[in-house]
Parts: sequence; C-alpha cells; structure tokens
Amino acid sequence: MKVLKKNPAGEVTWQYEGAVLRCGENEITLEAFFNRDDMPFQEIVLKRNDRFVETFYSDRWYNIFEIYDRDDGSFKGWYCNICEPAVMEENIVSYVDLALDLWVSANGRQTVLDEDELEDLNLDDALKQKAYDGLKELQVFLKTKNPPG
Repeated sequence: MKVLKKNPAGEVTWQYEGAVLRCGENEITLEAFFNRDDMPFQEIVLKRNDRFVETFYSDRWYNIFEIYDRDDGSFKGWYCNICEPAVMEENIVSYVDLALDLWVSANGRQTVLDEDELEDLNLDDALKQKAYDGLKELQVFLKTKNPPG
C-alpha cells in the first residue's frame, strides 16, 4: 500500500510503501521501514530500516507510528503526527500533515514537537483548534497505552 503525506495545500511531500497488517472500519495498520539515513532524534537514533508499525485513522486527527529497532527489535517509542483524518482508498492511504507532532518515549515521557511549524502554516482558527484537540486526545490515549511486547 502506498502512503502519501501531504501538506495543507494538498501537495505530496513524502511517499513510501507499507504492507497492510490490519484493516478496520475506521483504521488501517501498516508495516513500513525507515528509509532515511541514521539520524539522532530525541533520546534515540532513528536507523535506516527501523520497523514502523503505522496506524492511520479516518475518524481521528492523528496517526501513530510504533518504532522498533532494526538490530534487536526493541521498542523505541511512538511518533505521532497531528493531521487531518486519513483518506483510505484502494492501495493508497493519504493524510494532510498539520506539522504538530507528539513523541512518546518507551518510558512514557511525552514531548510536543513543532508547535512553531504549526503556527507558520497560518491555518484558520477552526483547523488549528482541531489540531490541538487531536493532540489532547492523543496525549490522553497514549497515557493509557503500555509499550508493546
């Protein structure tokens, strides 16, 4: 399945392939592998070929990526995009990224990222409020979630 990340203007800014693991009425979970060079991020290193288990929702204002180390399979954390609800079509899932992100480390510590980038998008107040509402919902949801494994 192809994943299309779009900006608020609807332009594709990143695309990659993922394999479908589960499909529900309002969500789809894919497996994909990190396709960039190794890079430090927060307290971890994202490595080329780290395993991402990505859940996209058609009724929520975020997606959730579980990240597993390529070398030993250990759980690194959750990377979450605040975005418009995903659009799921045959062989394509797409979402409009609203810049705001949430990182939740394996120990449960939450870090909000890119609030400045959200402001730079100059979204209307209603859309910006939906982004912040999505962030709050996600923060509560992930406080109740235990690390996989």
